[in-house]
Amino acid sequence: MAQNPARRAALIDAAIEVLAGEGARGLTFRAVDVRAGVPAGTASNYFANRDDVLHQVAGRVHHHLTPDPEVIAGLLRAPRDRALVAALLQDLLRRIEAHRSGYLALLELRLEATRRPELRTELTRTLREQLDANIAYHLGEGLPGDRDTVVVLYLAMTGLLLEHLTLPELLDAPTALVDTLVARIIPAG
Repeated sequence: MAQNPARRAALIDAAIEVLAGEGARGLTFRAVDVRAGVPAGTASNYFANRDDVLHQVAGRVHHHLTPDPEVIAGLLRAPRDRALVAALLQDLLRRIEAHRSGYLALLELRLEATRRPELRTELTRTLREQLDANIAYHLGEGLPGDRDTVVVLYLAMTGLLLEHLTLPELLDAPTALVDTLVARIIPAG
């Protein structure tokens, strides 16, 4: 397997775009090569098979969606209240809107995981780690609510993002909806 990390990352980014635009069935080495603008056969030099590409996409999407530490540091100067939780979720919404194809690729991976037990196992592990890290972060930063609060926020944001990114005309003002869901989920006080 070829080892150029920058080329590998570019190929995974191309795979994300293919997944988002064409779905899992459209994800072929040839489609990745074309999207990445590299010679035919390049992807097959970097990945053992299509499953290898699928397994690497989720990690790469999470890499793209990682918050900017300076933005988070600025937000965390605020009091630990509902408004801060809303601001953190607004930042998440902005990051996902900026990398829409990445989130759509994750949705495709979720669908593909219903048909591929090995992918389901790995994707479940990856998303479980993310959720556990979000819970630990929320509690560790002293944000309002408990573990269940974070899980309910996760579920609400997942639904909002699904609707907003797949049927953007369905919901009015997703930014305002983030504020509403925080006000309804985070305990008063």
